[in-house]
Amino acid sequence: MKMITFAGPHASGKTSAILKACEILSRAEKKTGVMKLDCISSGDDEIYRANGISVMKCISGNMCPDHFFASHIGEVFEWGLSEKLDVLITESAGLCGRCAPHIRDVPAVCVLDCLSGITAPFKVGPMLFFADYIAVTKGDLVSPAEREVFLRNIHYANSKAKVNFINGLSGQGASRLTSFLSASDEIQQVKDKYLRFTMPAASCNFCAGQMWVGNSGRGGRIKWGGEK
Repeated sequence: MKMITFAGPHASGKTSAILKACEILSRAEKKTGVMKLDCISSGDDEIYRANGISVMKCISGNMCPDHFFASHIGEVFEWGLSEKLDVLITESAGLCGRCAPHIRDVPAVCVLDCLSGITAPFKVGPMLFFADYIAVTKGDLVSPAEREVFLRNIHYANSKAKVNFINGLSGQGASRLTSFLSASDEIQQVKDKYLRFTMPAASCNFCAGQMWVGNSGRGGRIKWGGEK
């Protein structure tokens, strides 16, 4: 079974890009399935089912979604095998950008939209820095000059990844994304594999449910990353 991780900020167009790619794969008689991960709630699983795509919805709740992903990806992979999928796609929740659900030796896609601002490629972090393929959405909603600057900044942030524009409504550019998915190798398991980047190296009382603010008496191990 082929497996691909999709990551990107909230509302960047991940679901639309995946739907267009799955549509092309289905015409090639490839059975696709999606693990949809979100934090609070999601209706995207109904969209996938309406398009004939097998889907497994996961809600992380109080747990960081990328931590949830790393802890449960083995179960998701087994689900894909039980569904006899040709291609398993995992779609991240897309929050702060500090983490990334990208796994070594598993093809990784980052979806980024042009409306997020020309400096966005430097802010989304490992989900873009360690991606193999970057799908840029909503390019038709900005000027050609903005698209060029946006594309240049993506190349600065990740010079090795393939970068293409995709239109989630018309499907333009989806064939290139699908070609990347089809060219990926099959994997036998995800057990004993490693993430491409570390999770945050901190644990604190806030993570455990503390609600009062301030540094006084805080426990855990935190590296200050702000400006003074």
